[in-house]
Amino acid sequence: MNGVQLLLVVIAAITVTGLAHRKGLQAPLVVLVIGLAASFIPGMPQLELEPHFILGIVLPPLLYSTALDFSVPSFVRNIQPILRLGVALVLITAFAVAGVAYYAVPEMTFGAALVLGAVVGPPDAVTAVAIGRALGVPPRVMTILTGESLINDAAALTLFSVGVAGVTGSHTVVSNPLLFFVYTSAVGLVVGIVLAVLVLWIRTHLHDPGLETVLGLVVPFAAYLLAEELHGSGVLAVVMAGFWIGHNSATSGFAVRLQERQVWRSIDILLEAFVFAYMGLQMKFIIDDVFHEHHEPVGEVLLASLLVLLTVMAVRPVWIFAFASGKRLIRQSLRTTPAPQNEHIASGLKVVTDKVGAKGAHWQTNALLSWTGMRGVVTLAAAAGVPLYTEAGEPFPGRSVLQFAAFVVAVGTLLIQGLTLPYLVKRLDISSDVEHNKEMQERKYARDVARAASRQAVRDTLADPPDGCDPALLEGVAERFRHAQETREDLLPDDEDDPAQRELARKDLTRAVRLLRQRMLTAQRQALIAERDAGNLDDEVLRDLLEQLDYEEAATATSSAARL
Repeated sequence: MNGVQLLLVVIAAITVTGLAHRKGLQAPLVVLVIGLAASFIPGMPQLELEPHFILGIVLPPLLYSTALDFSVPSFVRNIQPILRLGVALVLITAFAVAGVAYYAVPEMTFGAALVLGAVVGPPDAVTAVAIGRALGVPPRVMTILTGESLINDAAALTLFSVGVAGVTGSHTVVSNPLLFFVYTSAVGLVVGIVLAVLVLWIRTHLHDPGLETVLGLVVPFAAYLLAEELHGSGVLAVVMAGFWIGHNSATSGFAVRLQERQVWRSIDILLEAFVFAYMGLQMKFIIDDVFHEHHEPVGEVLLASLLVLLTVMAVRPVWIFAFASGKRLIRQSLRTTPAPQNEHIASGLKVVTDKVGAKGAHWQTNALLSWTGMRGVVTLAAAAGVPLYTEAGEPFPGRSVLQFAAFVVAVGTLLIQGLTLPYLVKRLDISSDVEHNKEMQERKYARDVARAASRQAVRDTLADPPDGCDPALLEGVAERFRHAQETREDLLPDDEDDPAQRELARKDLTRAVRLLRQRMLTAQRQALIAERDAGNLDDEVLRDLLEQLDYEEAATATSSAARL
């Protein structure tokens, strides 16, 4: 498929996405289904992209955009469930799938089966965020799902590299699998943080919103490619860079933040539409490759693929509910031990779990988490990246079956779980009054903090007026802000016989309004960030309020510039 055809696919995907949004439908699934149907149109050319294009061009900006908006404090608070799902569950799923595939497909060695397990192990970041956001999944659940989807690709792709090396006889930079995982993770973390610190430092010297935004666009690709060049985890490098830059975004100017939000939202829409269209358009060609070119037995391949799909869908709820039951049993047994020792052991064994809603609603939350393991484009890209031959020149065992099974898992989980998820969310009714009330209280607290900071900024400005600024005029502006009753003309001199004097006074007033308003907004922003850093304010609430302050500052700057 040439460039023109690729652009036509993107345009069609965006159009379908827009129509789905207007009808209140899940856009990712609509695009996927239409893509599946379109793949069977006679004469439809195959959309073939190199796996490195998907993993190196499409995936980094999607991960980076999600990480930018993700709360680092929330990630830290939920680190245990995120690691359980994003690392432990990926490994458990991979080995469970390997066992099933090894016995279901005679031609597949256990190493090749483990490669298949690594391919289908990680739920997709794009899918989790896109579908969960559209359904209004509770914030705490979305935090866990998003955090899981940001790190599970690193675990799965590392296992994939180890598995492929074992089957083909090639070598990884570190031969020991455990040490290789540690090495890739460490390199990814270091590259991401170092690059983020460097970018933030450069931004402080640019003072140009356009250049700063362009620099931000380069970051995910630079992080991924640099980490991969060092044989580290490009995924972790992108995620860590996004975490660090997003957490410190308040150091940039309001114009940069506003511009970046719109740019990344547009990129998300573009890439998400393309990803699901790409997945759908592969349907016919993967079937042709397996059954027509490689002449695989239809019944055997379908049965093996369905068994892999069922395994993937079953392992997640079993793991989540088994862990929850084990934790509950441990807590019950700890209650029978002496108090001091009990407290010590409990603090050491305490596992952070999702507490959305009342205590009795834990099973509903676990049920929702169990049904949100949709696979996506990473699964397809990794499957396509399986080499054709080993180092000895032998065909990779079971490669065509592996690719077909990966496609069945990706599309099957999207359609089965994605289509039924809205019904499940409605039936479980896990909306939490506790969480809603907590958010409302934090917003009220944040408004009180912002008002107090604003009043203090006014007092400080009046007590020490800047050079060239009339104290009496500042006092008038402050009074106007406090009561919001006087009109702009009320503060202007009444001498209409001197137009030059009146115009000068108008400009002085504009400067005073802008100065005082900017100082108030800066004080509010600093006070809110301080409360976040002190642990008194949730990061999601802070980001929402900072966005409102950015719009207010932009309106102030625009209005002042128009008046001068």
